[in-house]
Amino acid sequence: MKKRKILFLGETYRADAITWMNGLKEFGDFDIITWELKTPNKTFFSRLLRVLEYCFAPFQIQKLIRLQQPNMIIAERTTSYGFLAALTGVKPIAIAQQGRTDLWPENGISIPLKKMIQRYAFKKADLIHAWGPVMTVSMKAMGVDMNKVLVLPKGIDVTKFANKKHNPSHKITAIVTRSLMPEYRHNTILKAFGILNQKGIDFKLTIVGDGILNSSLKVLAQELDIENKVEFTGLIPNTKLPEVLQQSIFYISMPITEGLSASLFEAMASNCYPIVTDIIANKSWIEHRKNGQLITIDDSKMLADEILWAFENKEHRINAVSQNRKFVENHVNYTINMKIIADKYHELIDLSKLN
Repeated sequence: MKKRKILFLGETYRADAITWMNGLKEFGDFDIITWELKTPNKTFFSRLLRVLEYCFAPFQIQKLIRLQQPNMIIAERTTSYGFLAALTGVKPIAIAQQGRTDLWPENGISIPLKKMIQRYAFKKADLIHAWGPVMTVSMKAMGVDMNKVLVLPKGIDVTKFANKKHNPSHKITAIVTRSLMPEYRHNTILKAFGILNQKGIDFKLTIVGDGILNSSLKVLAQELDIENKVEFTGLIPNTKLPEVLQQSIFYISMPITEGLSASLFEAMASNCYPIVTDIIANKSWIEHRKNGQLITIDDSKMLADEILWAFENKEHRINAVSQNRKFVENHVNYTINMKIIADKYHELIDLSKLN
């Protein structure tokens, strides 16, 4: 039997996209064709060229469709590739909202235009992915037909992110795995550990990843006199991440906004105790001092206090990480969730043939 083809519109280098496509190949036996913008989004001039490329994108995509004859189109981001998918006229299409709203920056002058684009994409889509419950809030506000929405994370490989532990209990060990970008507030984390250091509390903080704040964060660690206790690993292979997670007691993430964090699920699967910001997205998964802790945005003192509280309450931590591991196995399991998504795509393709 000839394999069904799916055209994926989106940035193929992103781990999130790779998980999506690989899951469809593995559990749906789909062939995946891809298309994405080629112009980088770095300088003002390159952004202008990217906008120009976007304007001509529908013609390039239609040419690819005529050549490949895909059975379905899927696209990430409702305000960019999702809109391009909606313009194709191909049925069925599935689009995914990647962030809490996909309307970013929140107060930007382009927001009215992006809302129009997003509304059109929502209307034309046969299936809308909300990778987490927080994404449905803005969808409802936009008047989306919620019968078209599938609220389900793609999940993580629970066999890869095993619940082993190799960390010592005599000192605090913590890991941060978010990009070194302003919205993830690594400075708040460093300042919290600076407070712990002033109290004479021993620790090791591992910061994984890279980003525009790399140099300034290293300078801040020196200013706080904790550079010998903080390891900046830079980018590491995804295959090494489970081992690094398993060496830490705590997972810390302090974003000011969030859609769905695969990093949080990976940490929960690896028996790291999660300490994250008190925002809607995180409250979908974490209850304060039950299965983790919720910290006010930019409050380094509260973060320091809560790290210390969790470290001193070992029995609570053990119960919480056990609870979190079971939750991930049952609700955020890549094998289960991607099979559901792949089956749904086959169902949509079958229905489109009848219409």
